[in-house]
Amino acid sequence: MSPVTVIRIGVCGLGTVGQGVWKHLSRVRPELEARLGVKLELTRASVRDLRKRRGVKVPASKLTTDPLEVATDPNIDIVCELIGGTTLARDITLAALACGKVVVSANKALICAHGAELFATARRHGGHFLFEASVAGGIPIIKALREGLVANRFPLIYGILNGTCNYILTQMEEQDAPYTSVLGEAKRLGYAEADESLDVQGWDTAHKAAVLAYLAHHTWVKPEQMIVEGIDRITPDDFKHASALGYGIKLLAVIARDFATDELSVRVHPTLLPESHVVAKVSGVFNAVSVRGDVAGTTLYIGRGAGQDATASAVISDLVDAVSLLKNDRRAFITARRSSRPESAARPCRLAPPEHIRCRYYLRMTVSDEPGVLAQIAAVMAARRVSIASVIQSAQEPAGAASLVLTTHWSDEHALRGTLAKLTRLPCVLEPPLLLRIGDFAD
Repeated sequence: MSPVTVIRIGVCGLGTVGQGVWKHLSRVRPELEARLGVKLELTRASVRDLRKRRGVKVPASKLTTDPLEVATDPNIDIVCELIGGTTLARDITLAALACGKVVVSANKALICAHGAELFATARRHGGHFLFEASVAGGIPIIKALREGLVANRFPLIYGILNGTCNYILTQMEEQDAPYTSVLGEAKRLGYAEADESLDVQGWDTAHKAAVLAYLAHHTWVKPEQMIVEGIDRITPDDFKHASALGYGIKLLAVIARDFATDELSVRVHPTLLPESHVVAKVSGVFNAVSVRGDVAGTTLYIGRGAGQDATASAVISDLVDAVSLLKNDRRAFITARRSSRPESAARPCRLAPPEHIRCRYYLRMTVSDEPGVLAQIAAVMAARRVSIASVIQSAQEPAGAASLVLTTHWSDEHALRGTLAKLTRLPCVLEPPLLLRIGDFAD
């Protein structure tokens, strides 16, 4: 009888996610060992403070304050990088990959900033980098793109990738409450960080969009190359106006590729979605991702996008893949993973210029309540060949001001940028206009 293979796992970071992984892996370990035919051993974990109380019991002999010690330990086969950030996390990941280890990570910011370097290091040293937990928490969207939809090219991927923003927008709409009060409540409930800017200004979603764009199109798009706009200027009135037009408002990532021109656009912004659309109905902290494939058509994935349990579930899913990799033929596994993309999609594409990024738009302005204002605004828009589709006007505080909401016919980002610049300079426009996109995603 041959001896049972022992797979040793190290965890760098025992914060919320790290504790979830340790807890759930300990709980399901007998079932996983029976299924995989190996013995799993949680060998080491790094923490910042050895004396801190935690929700999981870890023997003191297994704890260290040096994550690099875990990453380079020759007895550890799989390293879970769960500390976050892009500096120490990068050092840990590169050190483990340089030792030929398998690294499992939930760190979308790290992948966005250093993905090319990490994958190159893994190839050079025979390691591997798995990152299912980096996007959409418990939703297996990365496995779907890499494995389940391998026969497809992806002209359109879009969805809700940040549970904090979705919670805030849901509460603003349902409670008719202003952004600041809902944000405060989200912080009290633990849905928003003390510094909420990464979430509400769209950068967390942009990091995740970069990962999905790479997986679908083999092209690294940095957040600074995207359109990235947040939710902090949306008001309860915007939900009322959107509802009157038949829409809800969601913060979406939109990854679109025109295969005829081979141009790719990646953008993150609040979007008006038809109220009947399934994604528009996804509320609270849930995420939703719609993937349009040229073979499978549209598939939709909905689930918890963050939190200890959802993220731990995704990390453990990658751990199971890592065990299979180590137990079986490592080279065959890596080759299969690298080739799990259609040749046509594996070729990097170029970024679409603003004039090629087209949609319809929602434009809200606070203007002087006097004759001729609409004519001035219409003239500016006509000069940029932006056609007005509808107008909603209502009285606005302070006295003598009005709220003017316009929707446009199809236009492009270049034309709208020029239009906004001109409108902002008009004396009758009292505040910077708010521009939202309208999501006409015919699935």
